[in-house]
Amino acid sequence: MGIVSVRYIVSDVDAAIAFYAGSLGFEVEMHPAPGFAVLTRGSLRLLLNAPGAGGAGASMPDGSAPEPGGWNRIQIEVEDLTVTVRELESQGASFRNEIVEGKGGKQTLVDDPAGNPVELFEAKR
Repeated sequence: MGIVSVRYIVSDVDAAIAFYAGSLGFEVEMHPAPGFAVLTRGSLRLLLNAPGAGGAGASMPDGSAPEPGGWNRIQIEVEDLTVTVRELESQGASFRNEIVEGKGGKQTLVDDPAGNPVELFEAKR
């Protein structure tokens, strides 16, 4: 399987880069302009766009503009969810919930700096 791309609209591309690359293990592949960057982690390519930057940041014909947030999310598997949550909390990250345990493992939702949710998941071993 090839690389899968996901695009997030973010209010501050540099803050998003710091979050994803600095805290979640992404690599910066390209950052050609203040309003756009491409990051990768394994086979996931994350495209970051500021509103108004390029075609993906352009307003729709009805005038509605792309904006961060919502509930669609990427899932990142981590070795130890408790440790990852503590590290992100120490950096001031905002979580939508506490750690939830289910049949397949544990998960929680952390917001990136623009308010986009990221699901952190630890598989049951």
